[in-house]
Amino acid sequence: MRKLIVSTFASLDGIMQAPGGPEEDPTGGFNLGGWMFGYADESMDIAGSGFDGKDRELVLGRRTYQIFEAYWPYQPDDHPIAKTLNAAKKYVASRTLAVLHWNNSTLLHGDVVSAIIALKAQPGPDLQIIGSGNLIQTLQAASLIDEYNVWTFPVVLGRGKRLFSETAKPSALRLVHSQVSPIGVVMSTYVPGGDIRPGSFPSAEPSEKELARRKLMANDMW
Repeated sequence: MRKLIVSTFASLDGIMQAPGGPEEDPTGGFNLGGWMFGYADESMDIAGSGFDGKDRELVLGRRTYQIFEAYWPYQPDDHPIAKTLNAAKKYVASRTLAVLHWNNSTLLHGDVVSAIIALKAQPGPDLQIIGSGNLIQTLQAASLIDEYNVWTFPVVLGRGKRLFSETAKPSALRLVHSQVSPIGVVMSTYVPGGDIRPGSFPSAEPSEKELARRKLMANDMW
């Protein structure tokens, strides 16, 4: 079973929309596109975190596919990331596209969860998701993601498309690697850590005020 790996840039408040430029994805009136500009640093290992798709097959949502299709094939032939992404095999989840023009691209037909399960069972390199927020949320809810590479930038955006939405499946993650760039970008790798196990810290018996507060909460009056 090959792994399904997510790599994404995110703000401190979890926004992943349009990190690269103002024209990338202004949907919903998002006017902060290009928010990661100015944080690039030579210490950032793009390849190590899967952002270049090297030695992997790509799984992309429709919007990310269209952004990439309109950009990477038009870069110089010796551009290392363009060379890798253009050559990689790409699977695209879309309900609206009928034809794909980017080299080595294939539409995923039918239910995307079933399609990804089938892809993971096939022989081949690991599967890599870049961007594709809606697709990430669908596959996270189905417990199909095996690794998250999240680069958290020291910015607060307040609005925009989030990495995890209100529909996210509650689950624990385990940190397996973390590095901080000189300018403050936290580059972390997580793997699934099982279910969340709620608990409480040991304390004395609740006070009368605490019992009264709990009663208000139970009656939806708090």
